[in-house]
Amino acid sequence: MKLCYYKLPDGAQNFGDNLNPWLWERLLPGVLDDDPTTAFVGIGTLLNSNLPNRTREAYKRAVFATGVGYGKGVPVVDDSYKIYCLRGPLSTQALGLPDHLAVTDGAVLLRRLVNLSDRNLHRNLYKFAFMPHYELAGEGWKSVCESIGFGYIDPRWSTEAVITAIGQTEVVLAEAMHGAIVADALRVPWVPVVTSRTILSFKWQDWCASVGVNYEPMQTQRVFDPRHQTDLLTPLRTVRHWLRIRSAASRLKQLALRSRPILSLDNRIERLTVQLEERLQQFKDDVAAGYFAIYRPDP
Repeated sequence: MKLCYYKLPDGAQNFGDNLNPWLWERLLPGVLDDDPTTAFVGIGTLLNSNLPNRTREAYKRAVFATGVGYGKGVPVVDDSYKIYCLRGPLSTQALGLPDHLAVTDGAVLLRRLVNLSDRNLHRNLYKFAFMPHYELAGEGWKSVCESIGFGYIDPRWSTEAVITAIGQTEVVLAEAMHGAIVADALRVPWVPVVTSRTILSFKWQDWCASVGVNYEPMQTQRVFDPRHQTDLLTPLRTVRHWLRIRSAASRLKQLALRSRPILSLDNRIERLTVQLEERLQQFKDDVAAGYFAIYRPDP
């Protein structure tokens, strides 16, 4: 069974996507391999018109805590799909499926893989830290955060580095949705932030509904295209760049001071974690019973 998740081109990294191999290889040892005739559709906004083509060799697809979004419409859920749970109620509605399939994002299961009482994980190096969307991550936001004493969490870092950085922050300002999801799972208050129109509000609303909070993002300015190198700028453009950094720093600081950090209820996040565990056990039982076995006649 092949793990299906979004992989950025040219080897680029993104925390939300990279949670997949990190999480599922630990929770499903010996289950996943490179056989494309069965697919495990994991963490991400993967339920869209692109999924059938991405899993075109799969005769059976296991869908676990995935979300609807992007693409052009949703896939037709036929007998090749076994849906164990989805990211939230908006996903079930979009697919026309029963409400009981809405649990929460699969990344919440990392609560069972980290020590939530570990003092090193929760030693609060920063009052605030900002985690941008991976498309906007880079030296610009790093400079902004450093100039005002905020932590900077880069979604392109390793999975362990991001989890540790989130745990060592008092309040996470998150444009990257899985920054907020993991913060909530680790019991770190968070604030949704938007700097770009490319942010898909539907997926945020879907997950927020699952944990019982409202999605009311705070807006601040975008810094600059991180692909531009400041050392190639003309002197005038360099001055303008640093003025933008100063302006963005001021706005981010004011945003943080005005914010009302969010955290789902302890009993709710624990209940959702247990539900995910139960659905994962159902999947394991189905694997053991041969549900996903593909008959191949002898040549």
